[in-house]
Amino acid sequence: MSRPRPLSGFPEWLPADRIVEQAVVDTLRRTFELHGFAGVETRAVEPLEQLLAKGETDKEIYLLRRLQADADEPDPGLSGLGLHFDLTVPLARYVLENSARLAFPFRRYQIQKAWRGERPQEGRYREFTQADIDVIGDGALAFHHEVEVALVAAEAFAALPIPPVRIRVNNRKIAEGFYLGLGLADVTAVLRTVDKLDKVGPDEVERLLVDAVGAGREQARACLALAAVRGADAGVVDAVRALGVDHPLLAEGLAELAQLLDAAAEHAPGLLEADLSVARGLDYYTGTVYETHLVGHEDLGSICSGGRYDELARDGDRVYPGVGISVGVSRLVGGLVGRGLVATTRPVPSCVLVAVPDEPSRPDCDGVAAVLRRRGIPTEVAPSAAKYGRQIRHADRRGIPFVWFPAGERGGAEVKDIRTGDQVP
Repeated sequence: MSRPRPLSGFPEWLPADRIVEQAVVDTLRRTFELHGFAGVETRAVEPLEQLLAKGETDKEIYLLRRLQADADEPDPGLSGLGLHFDLTVPLARYVLENSARLAFPFRRYQIQKAWRGERPQEGRYREFTQADIDVIGDGALAFHHEVEVALVAAEAFAALPIPPVRIRVNNRKIAEGFYLGLGLADVTAVLRTVDKLDKVGPDEVERLLVDAVGAGREQARACLALAAVRGADAGVVDAVRALGVDHPLLAEGLAELAQLLDAAAEHAPGLLEADLSVARGLDYYTGTVYETHLVGHEDLGSICSGGRYDELARDGDRVYPGVGISVGVSRLVGGLVGRGLVATTRPVPSCVLVAVPDEPSRPDCDGVAAVLRRRGIPTEVAPSAAKYGRQIRHADRRGIPFVWFPAGERGGAEVKDIRTGDQVP
């Protein structure tokens, strides 16, 4: 068999890197559960019409097809199914199907794989793991949940041994109210144009606002002035008001943003920053939006994003609003490992290798290992009764720091720290 070729965009971590991923996932899960979020797992596939319901054709959805299926007679069980590209579309379907059995507000976390057929690059994969939390209401959802999910994210990242993060927040109501106050009726067109700031720069955005959207020169410059506002306290609100635009929706958004910043200053100082250029698909979100970056590694892209949406799902007149965040676990782990930002203390879970003096002694050595495991110490037994020097080298190659030598003719059992050479009873 020839050597297999790597498959781009489908990461497979080495054991040490997998330990990093598991540590990230365990920390996220523990934090989510501490805040009362219940874990769910949804199926990997959804009907294509649901995956495309919000126009997500740019996600390059992977379709399901059975190899032996006749092209003229497709398998009725698989026809029109695709792998989900995020965890929000499955959540909407899950809520609709189980609404009679769920208690609202429904607090759910989900850590699962998703698939997108996009061009692989650093931080972007075709198969990846996401970790989501959402709070879903029935008919209405209080604003304080928008504050809560940001603080939960901040707490989770603070618990990880990673470089500092910065959560950038904005509020859809601010931008929409500001543009309406300026007299710009086509809010969506303005939002989409301003969202190009990072790609084309302010001069080109100003030109597009004037030539393509129909804004006046002063209106375009006011839009750019709003997008330039940043800060971590109520000074952000004052800076927006100083631009001289007034609208009820703008006032509502500013009040909500101020409340979020005040809570962050108390519970997560230094982690949240208002950035009024953040868009996050503003045609979908309706309130607070979030983007998170590793400080000093912003080129990796957002490792956590989300926001408020007033219509996750609808069943006739019954509507389910929600707010949530999604942590890009694979993007985060790939960046941490690839850039050498974290490292494991050992590449395997094992702390102790129990040496085997001879094969007849193996049952006794297995017994020692069993006692250590009952004490919560990951332990393995040497694979062969080789000379002790070879067993020590085996432990060293495996990255196991301690070797347990069973009691022998010279006395009781001893333990050697092979990192320092110290050996004690």
